[in-house]
Amino acid sequence: MTPGIGAPSRILIDGRPGDRIPVLDRALHYGDGLFETIRLAAGYPCQWQRHMDRLILGAERLGIDMPDTTLLAAEAAEVTWGQREGILKLILSRGEGGRGYAPPVPASPRRLFLTYPLPSAQGRDRRQGVVVRYCQTPVSINPVLAGIKHLNRLDAVLARAEWNDPAIAEGLMFESTGELVSGTMTNVFLWDGRCLMTPPVDRGGIAGTVRGLTLELAARLGIDCLVTRLDRAALDQARGLFLTNSIIGVWPVRELGRRRFDSAQLPWDLLDRLYRAACTPG
Repeated sequence: MTPGIGAPSRILIDGRPGDRIPVLDRALHYGDGLFETIRLAAGYPCQWQRHMDRLILGAERLGIDMPDTTLLAAEAAEVTWGQREGILKLILSRGEGGRGYAPPVPASPRRLFLTYPLPSAQGRDRRQGVVVRYCQTPVSINPVLAGIKHLNRLDAVLARAEWNDPAIAEGLMFESTGELVSGTMTNVFLWDGRCLMTPPVDRGGIAGTVRGLTLELAARLGIDCLVTRLDRAALDQARGLFLTNSIIGVWPVRELGRRRFDSAQLPWDLLDRLYRAACTPG
């Protein structure tokens, strides 16, 4: 049920087919890099510019030279040629370096593109909703890294290792103070019947591309959406929940812990528009 599981269909490394990188690459030693996970539809990437905007922000934060986005678009087109639906993963590493944390000067960033098939349960989960649990592993807090998709995702790895029940699609993660941040791979939205609420990502978590799209679409539809600190009590009081990311688009939550939700209570006009927009090429 988790997007991205399985072997990649194709790999492109610095514009050339391959399946190996040098052992001195800093992505291996320190997680020194960034990534984007992009849905493919009708043979093209979805929400490409949003992904590029976040990659540019991440490169600025980490001090990695950002490749020309025209080059990235050309390589994305090459590696996805002939694939109508699927997942495109882009990894930007700082490149090779010697022993020690100090970044090499000059650095030669490395580009990796990988494609994967799309999970088969997408449509069913979008309508039936998913089962979600609480995670014990706290989110790593660092305002400098918050929001971007850097390669250090061990908190999410440990949280995802807390369960192996295939019926559970996702787990919610909190700060050590008890404030909700996100799912292991999703952003979270609460619905109280009139207003949406979602946690900020200024101290931890990822500013998802579909999270941003949700905020924009809600505003267009006249639906209030508060970016605010939330905790378990807010989840207990919510009438509905849904999750977003670039691969699933949107998942309504039908069960969290011991509580069941009536997904009919959610603002489906928004959710339907959101799914279509998230899965539209461009």
